[in-house]
Amino acid sequence: MIDINYYLLTSAVLFSIGVAGVLIRRNAIVIFMCIELMLNSINLTLVAFSAFLGSISGQIFVFIVMTVAAAEAAVGLAIVIALFRNKESVNIDEINILKW
Repeated sequence: MIDINYYLLTSAVLFSIGVAGVLIRRNAIVIFMCIELMLNSINLTLVAFSAFLGSISGQIFVFIVMTVAAAEAAVGLAIVIALFRNKESVNIDEINILKW
C-alpha cells in the first residue's frame, strides 16, 4: 500500500506545474490545459484523503469538480474559438477585445 504522502506530493507537483503554466504561458488553449491540470491535482488530493479516511465524500466531490471542469472546458473553448475567428490569434497578449 502506498503512503498518502506520495499522493499529496504528486498532487502538489502537478498543481505547481499548472500554476506555473498559467502564469508563464500566453496561449489561451495551453492556459486552459493548465487549469485542467490544477483541477485534476485537486481531484487526486480528494481521492487520496477519501481513501485514507475511509469516507466516500471526497469521491463525491471529485464528481462535482469533474462536472464543473467539463462545463468550464466547453464554455472556455467556445470563447477561444469565437475570439480566434475575430482576431485570428489565441495569444492572450494580442486579444484586447475588452479594452476601450
